[in-house]
Formats: sequence, structure tokens, C-alpha cells
Amino acid sequence: KLENLKRTMHQPVKRGAVIKPDRPWETTLQVRCVPAWDPKQKLFKLWMITSTPAPGFAGTTYAQSQDGVSWTKPILRQWKYQGSVENNFVTPDPKLGWAANAIINVIYHPDEADPKRRFKGFLGAHHRQPIISPDGIHWELFDTAALPSGDESNLSYDRATRTFIATLKTGGPHGRSHAVTTSGDFVHWTKPRLFFHADDLDQKLGREHIAARFADAGLQQPVANDPNRYNVDVYNIGLFRYESMVIGLPAMYHATGPAASGTNTDGFHLIQLAAGRDLEKMHRLGDRKTFIGPSPVSSGAFDLTQILPPSDAVVRDEELWFYYTGIKYRRRPENADPDNGAICLAVLRRDGFISLDAGPEAGTLLTKPLLARGSTLAVNVEAPEGSLQITVHSGGRPVAVSHPIKGDSKRAPVRWRSGNWGSLEGKAVQLLFTLHRGQLFSYWME
Repeated sequence: KLENLKRTMHQPVKRGAVIKPDRPWETTLQVRCVPAWDPKQKLFKLWMITSTPAPGFAGTTYAQSQDGVSWTKPILRQWKYQGSVENNFVTPDPKLGWAANAIINVIYHPDEADPKRRFKGFLGAHHRQPIISPDGIHWELFDTAALPSGDESNLSYDRATRTFIATLKTGGPHGRSHAVTTSGDFVHWTKPRLFFHADDLDQKLGREHIAARFADAGLQQPVANDPNRYNVDVYNIGLFRYESMVIGLPAMYHATGPAASGTNTDGFHLIQLAAGRDLEKMHRLGDRKTFIGPSPVSSGAFDLTQILPPSDAVVRDEELWFYYTGIKYRRRPENADPDNGAICLAVLRRDGFISLDAGPEAGTLLTKPLLARGSTLAVNVEAPEGSLQITVHSGGRPVAVSHPIKGDSKRAPVRWRSGNWGSLEGKAVQLLFTLHRGQLFSYWME
């Protein structure tokens, strides 16, 4: 039960492009995976879909970093570009060309017993052949069938259930949609089932987003504007376990008109936020408002038009780091910049997706009954000018009351004025949060 509390969705703070196209063989860099921390080498590792100035030449390049901000591109000598192997392209087979050579999704598998299989990924831009590697640089095919997919997919690992989660591009009610499949061993996968697609409300809101886009001179404008071609579908979706939730970050593609050639379209992306308790049903959050949107042209940023979602969140201390693709154009205008796409970073407070907010008048949250576990109750709260107090109810009466919690703390252990949490182990309780001038992000037992 909620009283006098307002839900607020928070957008991550953009830090700009952290990996830019700065080599002769790079024009557009894209990412469909999350930086993987290699504990042996103590490095973050990342794999990028890389377009080149040479028509028809593209592939996957590799970068690494000690801090996740400053990245280097080591020379790997695996794939020949314009007669030279002095580059950072990575491939399991140097004879492969685009799009068969695309290493699309890569993860680090911390629970893998075989060190030769610690890194796992998918090969191919129009199907998904599982591949394995000891270091993320030297790859080989995994002896299992390819997964059916269009040219977009995502992969994550749910360590709580030791499950691999893959999303695969498929068709749906309004165009691009995504199926989900899971595996416990990276060999046997469940039958893909339609999981996330656009609906009629997306079409209504999409026309509003398109009108607002064309009315805002500060944003990069699509070249084409044909209302007969307006449509919203799901270009890609990052899907991953975060604490007790499954988080989805769908890139909602807004078609505005025809492309320069072929059957594709011009348009732009807006990333939304969705969540669920499992992989059965996701709920759009924040009234479908934008979670990551375009930067203004005057900012000099890359994420002007096409914005492809993070595959997962990188937990850095008390922050969540989101690495996503930012591309300046969909249909290239006249005098377009040759450097078109980069890997961008946005940072969010830990647990900071949604808060419950209270103003001068205190608001309350009464939870459903739950089983008390652990020795400590903790909260993530921001109340520099207010306070949060927790009362624990059991058997219809209060059994513990906390001291007020003040200030800004992402990990505040609850101190008790009367009663204590540890004595309630295994009992059914309800928590009553009373918040004054502050924001409550999360609570948990540990």
C-alpha cells in the first residue's frame, strides 16, 4: 500500500563516447555486449562491430581497459584489411568475410570449469553460432547448432540461476520483435518464443515522439518524413538479471520515412525501461518515457539518432555503468561526418532505476507479507533534508522500530531503536516505510 509517494524513473548521466573510431579502418563502432572483466588479466574486454571505409569490409574489433574509461586497441594480426594484418580485428577464421565473421555477443562465464571456455559468444550477423574462447581473443566454434535470428540479438548470463539468456530478432505485430531462449550449458537451448514486441500504444506514442523530434531544431533531424511510413517496433533489447529483477532495455525504433535505397527506413531510436520478476512477463516502466535518448547536435556527441541498448549493467562500486552504441545518422544527410558511431557510457546510481519520492508531507509504503531473513536490513535512500523510518509488523503488531535514517546513502544498514531484525529470522513480517523529503530506491536483507 502506498500513500503520498510518487514513482520517479531516473535517467543515467551520460559520460560521452569512451571508444571512438580513431583508426584508419574504423568509421562506425557498435556494441552488442557488455565489457567483460577478466580477473586473470585484470582487464575489461570489449568486442565491437566495426564498419570500415572500404565498401563491403566489416568485422569485429577488440579493445581493452584497466578502468573502463581509457581503452586501448591492441594489434592482433588475425584478419587482413587492405593487405595488412596490423589491426585489432578478431575472428575465428581469417577466410570469413562480412557478415559471417561478426562476433556479435560476448560474455565472460565465471562458473565455467574449463578455462578454454571462459569466454562465450555468438558468431554471424544473420544466425547465431555459439563460439568459445580462453581469453576473448582466440576463438573456436562450439559444437552445437546455430540459433535462428535476424541481424540483432543479445546475450547475458544470470549467475543466480546459472542460465544463459539470449534474445533473437524475429517478426511481430508491428515489425521487428524479439524472442527469448535460455540454456544451462550453452549447448542445449529452449525453443525461442516471442517475448517482446511493440503494441498499439507504441504507435500512438510514437507519432507524438516523431512530431516532437521534427519540432526540436536542437536534435539531429531524420532526412525522410513520410507519415505513411511512420511505425514503431523493437530494434533490439538488452535483457539481464539485476538483483531480484529481470531488466529489459528495449530500443524502440521510430520509422519516419524511406531509406535512401532498398526497403529499409529512416528514423531514430529511444531506449525505454522494462522489468519483471522472471522471463514470463515484462512491464514497461516510467509510463514508457525515454530512459536513454538522443544528445543535442551542439553537444558534439555521437548518440544523435541511432541508440542501441546496453546488454547488461556493469556494477562499479555503488554505480551502474551502461555501455551503449551511439550513431549520428540513420539515413546519412549531405555533408555527413565520416566518423559515424562510437561506444558511449552512461552512469546510474546503484538501484537507481525507480524511486519512491516524498515531499514535505510524509509518505508511507507498507509491503506485502514477507519472510524475514539474514541479520541485517539495509536501504538505499537519498534524504539530505529529510528522513526515513522503518517499522516492522508481525502478527498484527509492531515488533521493531528503527532510528531515523538521514542523508544520502546507497547502502545504509538499519539501526534499531526498539527490537531488532536478527531476532525475526523466518517470521512473516510487513515493513512500514515512512519517508519525509526524500527518495527511497531499494531495500534488501543480507
